[in-house]
Amino acid sequence: MSMAFQRIHQCFDERVAQDPSFPFLLLPGAPMTMGELSVCVDSLEAELRQLGVRQGDRVLVVAENCPEHVALVLACSRVGAWACGVNARMTAAEIAGFMHKADARLIYFTTAVSSAARDHAKREASQASVLPGLQRSAVYAHAMAEQGALAERVAAVIFTSGTTGQPKGVLVSHEGLLQFGRVSAESRDLTPRDRSYAYLPMTHIFGLGTILMASLHAGAGLLMRSQFDPADVFDALANQGMTQLQGPPAMFTRLLAWLDTQGIEGPVAPDLRYVYTGAAPLDMSVKHAVEQRFGQPLHHGYGLSEYAGALTLCRKDVWRDDTSAGYLVEGAELRIVDAQGLDVPQGETGEIWMRGVGLMPGYFRDADITASVMKPGGWYASGDLGRQDADGALLVVGRLKEMIIRSGFNVYPGEVEAVLLAYPGVHRAAVAGRKVADGNEEICAFIEPRPGASIKLDALHAHVQEKLAPYKRPSVFQLVNEMPMTHSGKVLKRELLLQLTPSTSSAH
Repeated sequence: MSMAFQRIHQCFDERVAQDPSFPFLLLPGAPMTMGELSVCVDSLEAELRQLGVRQGDRVLVVAENCPEHVALVLACSRVGAWACGVNARMTAAEIAGFMHKADARLIYFTTAVSSAARDHAKREASQASVLPGLQRSAVYAHAMAEQGALAERVAAVIFTSGTTGQPKGVLVSHEGLLQFGRVSAESRDLTPRDRSYAYLPMTHIFGLGTILMASLHAGAGLLMRSQFDPADVFDALANQGMTQLQGPPAMFTRLLAWLDTQGIEGPVAPDLRYVYTGAAPLDMSVKHAVEQRFGQPLHHGYGLSEYAGALTLCRKDVWRDDTSAGYLVEGAELRIVDAQGLDVPQGETGEIWMRGVGLMPGYFRDADITASVMKPGGWYASGDLGRQDADGALLVVGRLKEMIIRSGFNVYPGEVEAVLLAYPGVHRAAVAGRKVADGNEEICAFIEPRPGASIKLDALHAHVQEKLAPYKRPSVFQLVNEMPMTHSGKVLKRELLLQLTPSTSSAH
């Protein structure tokens, strides 16, 4: 396949030219061929041009996964506009914040598949689009188009989930998405015979890069769904020829719990040949459970919106007895550095810095925040903590901001969470620090039991004492019914800290 593409739609256009009858989007009703999707892209391109959308304009898409969202991303690429996907399940206040941040020329809503998008569309007094599955706003005449080289370079804006407060608009380049589509497809030998489960929102880099762009690169099919339903995943695995299953760890825990409640054992996926997790920290207990269920290694990677797709990936079909995120992908570089920005000795923990083809040009109209993360030499400081094995494999151990300082020692929440998750009956665990005095923090542990499980905190204390050094042990334990999470499967620890009750159990 030609790799002289400048924009992401060119990859799609070449696939259409090769085989317009290929069933690309396998929907719950009938499949949509490459040619049928191309007609949708043509219609939307004409609509965007007719409405005066220019190169460097932002087109906000309040979306859940559907063919119309894919068509909009590609039509924007043809026009030179930047697609800004936001998850329709966000609140009205969050959507209003994204609208303001994006300074959008036009807003679309995927009303056919999403009641949430319909509600947002009503508030916006939207009108019909050329495609029946979409509604759109009036044109915002005052929106300012970006100019110059940046206008050419950017394909999409991805708003970060905002686990630490205000969302940032990550500028994602055509070059980065095209490169990662190829790297991701090659890492798993993706071919036109493959079918991937595409419920991961394409408003997120995981859905846009790993799922959509890799499948376009390889000419593979997508079982496209607007939301996650374990019964539907099971049916796709058992009966619809699904070969690729990818998602955050939270998706796998939900799927395994559903299989258990249905009493489904043994092989459930005759065609499955690749299983992958990313977007959130991976725990060994989840990894083992998935591998045992599917009889295949659970591949893992380290990626983020700021580096289009993944920086590292595990090697295909290699079994690892750790939660390593694997090895650098082509075109990527990384360093592990200390607080002064100096490389730490091999095997020691530090902040992960990166650069390469996939690195973002910056945050949208946030020069100060961009400057705060970009370092000399073109390195991006991720805020993530990690270490590299002797063979170069990367182990991500947590967030720099989440690192807890206890009695002068650094405590990494992931290490404590792994111990808690190994205790019978624990479904999810989250560990966070709470300042007490003199720069010291206490360690707070939040436990979500498995359905029907009863956890005795005294016994959990004993388990922790046996497994962790005194300075790593939580002093506060709290049971929660359900962890607050972002749409991409990350636990919102700041919300948990706000939930701490005075009656919370303290270890002595």
